[in-house]
Amino acid sequence: MKAIVQHHYGSPDALRLEDVDRPDAAPGHVLVRVRAASVNAADWHVMRGDPTLARLQLGVRRPKASIRGRDFAGEVVEAGVGVSHVQPGDEVYGETGMTDGAFAEYVCAPADQVAPRPAGLTFEQAAALPLAGCTALQGLRDVARMQPGHRLLVNGASGGVGTFAVQIGKALGAHVTAVCSTRNVELVRSLGADDVVDYTTADIIAAARRFDVVLDLVGNRRLRELRQVLTERGVLVLAGGGVFDGGSLVGPMRLIVAGGLAGRVVRQRIQPFTATPTIERLNALARLAESGRIRPVIDRTYSLAQVPAAIRYLETEHARAKVVITIP
Repeated sequence: MKAIVQHHYGSPDALRLEDVDRPDAAPGHVLVRVRAASVNAADWHVMRGDPTLARLQLGVRRPKASIRGRDFAGEVVEAGVGVSHVQPGDEVYGETGMTDGAFAEYVCAPADQVAPRPAGLTFEQAAALPLAGCTALQGLRDVARMQPGHRLLVNGASGGVGTFAVQIGKALGAHVTAVCSTRNVELVRSLGADDVVDYTTADIIAAARRFDVVLDLVGNRRLRELRQVLTERGVLVLAGGGVFDGGSLVGPMRLIVAGGLAGRVVRQRIQPFTATPTIERLNALARLAESGRIRPVIDRTYSLAQVPAAIRYLETEHARAKVVITIP
């Protein structure tokens, strides 16, 4: 099969389209013929081995998993031992976890991170959902425990996670304030944001407004600044972020670690978290999509051979919403 393979850390030039052996469905896994995949910030972090400390988990000298890509949508070819909720021929979507492998014609994925494709969504739209959608859903519903009437601030509202966070926030009954750049104001407003702050002309920190929940997806603010816009008992949810700067030791983990420590001594709840797509969360996203309460926004599509260009585009930090790979 064809796959995007990486043998050493580096820029998108380190990615190659190669012929590799097709995987088999291991116990508890499903083999999927991939029809579409999507690009996430996680892909270029792994590609570059950035931040450096992450290589202790990813692989010290080179990535342990040679094929990039996490989100996918396609058809089940084989279900491994112990898998019953999906069968060969089913159209599904899901995520590979830390094993990667979705930028390929076939992927072997953990069955507990695979669910039926949402009715009414194309393979491309479904592939845009898993990691970004689960990050937004988990951060707001499960971590922040958001309630109707809460005031939500989404910092980084025009990105892959941010576009879902605005819509999920509204679905949960929140009053949503979205922070983005000038060119994305209308996009974010069209997704249902009640207020939109253009960070090129206004500073939400200086506006003396308070929010019950702040979802930070950028990592461009100091912890004390983010806490300033929280209510006394507000929740700050930290979901990574950070712009590639040519290599760093800890990257956005600095803010996450600081938040975890501060959360032990302040009244406000500070919650760093790592997104975990599960069948329950994927099914919840499917229901939201099928009811029309969320819709994936796709900025650009690329072919499998164009994955290096797709990651390079995302890496510039100018991509809006999701970048998708199509694999006929």
